[in-house]
Amino acid sequence: MERRDFLKTSAFAGLAFSAGNLIAAPDKKTYRAGLIGTGWYGMVDLRHLMDSGRAEVIALCDVDKKQLQEAADEVAGRQKEKPQLYSDFRELLKPKNLDIVLVGTPDHWHALTAIAAMNAGADVYVEKPISHTFLEGKAMVQTARKKSRVVQVNTQRRSTPHFLSARDFIKEGKPGRIGVVRAYCYYAMRPTNNPPDEAPPATLDFDFWTGPAPLQPYNRLMHPRGWRAFTQYSNGILGDMGIHMLDAMRWIMGVRYPSRISSTGGIFLAKGGKANTTDTQTVIYDYSDFTAIWEHRMYGRFENPKSGWGLNFYGENGTLELSIDAWDFYPRGQGKPVHVDAATEGGMDPKYEHPNRKPAGRAHMKDFLDCVATRGRSVADIEEGHISTALCELGNISQALGRSLTWDAEKDQVVGDEDANKLLRREYRKPWVYPEA
Repeated sequence: MERRDFLKTSAFAGLAFSAGNLIAAPDKKTYRAGLIGTGWYGMVDLRHLMDSGRAEVIALCDVDKKQLQEAADEVAGRQKEKPQLYSDFRELLKPKNLDIVLVGTPDHWHALTAIAAMNAGADVYVEKPISHTFLEGKAMVQTARKKSRVVQVNTQRRSTPHFLSARDFIKEGKPGRIGVVRAYCYYAMRPTNNPPDEAPPATLDFDFWTGPAPLQPYNRLMHPRGWRAFTQYSNGILGDMGIHMLDAMRWIMGVRYPSRISSTGGIFLAKGGKANTTDTQTVIYDYSDFTAIWEHRMYGRFENPKSGWGLNFYGENGTLELSIDAWDFYPRGQGKPVHVDAATEGGMDPKYEHPNRKPAGRAHMKDFLDCVATRGRSVADIEEGHISTALCELGNISQALGRSLTWDAEKDQVVGDEDANKLLRREYRKPWVYPEA
């Protein structure tokens, strides 16, 4: 296919997705919605929900009073009724009056809040990665199936227009047989400074914020938004950025679990700071007939000058480079390269969301709401999110133990490695109870 044809296809896809909320919905019901975790990306998700015109936000919950009030003021300015405010998600869910719950908490809270919401009768839109440890994710999947809940994971690359056209290009066989897929992120996302521990802000219930995680002295790097730099609350850059690209890799290649995982890396340059997640990591996933590779580092030149993160497919007929901004196919020999830009959409303050992220976010939310109406499986169903999250969790376990892992997808365990299997869960701080699959 010629470049101009793909540009037309991309333009049409961008139009279709950015206009997606104008397409007739399967029903005309206005859903009662609540948000647990009113931080940055929780509010980005909530804005997409409000933009749909298909929900009324009746409840908000956060353990940070300042953050909660700012969210409440914004919501009250966009609808007739003010939302009820809660500091405890259990109180928010107690009336069982919510059709939809959005989970925008730090990662270590995803399992408990999402499962509680499902048990309260709500369908759930949960941020990625879905869990902090593997068996939390398994419990989330089992709860969704047992309760017949629709659960969408915000791995929104599955709803990104130019990712869809790149997937079609690969599925049509243009690159030929693919032997290697390489995902990467080079952003300096992890703090390197060493501020002193201090008393938490008066507006923050830090004990509740910590929840099931080990209680540490408060540090300003943790909240707001800095918690991804700590293994107590997150899976690091691999769990933050890697899940997007690894999930897109699985979706495009049509695969689930690898048979073998091997990771190396560590804190090589950012020594001495408070953060304890890696600044450098490479993970190799063995899929038998191709190899997937994840790499992140916080330093050095971007390999792709257009973007600091992306996904490359190396095939017998050429290489497809897919980033957040565009995709390019470079054929072997004398063929013409193909270039497709990302769709863009204005209307949201760039400090919240870049214009080329908005079409994906809106389309992803529309898919969720359509599935709530039809009771179908969403494009980023909880099971898909669980598998992609597991790739990150297993990569971190491999690195922590300093050895490769052989994965048995039927038994959901590492073959012949008791220490690795112990890390598929963790002890919760009392009184919180680990969810059992």
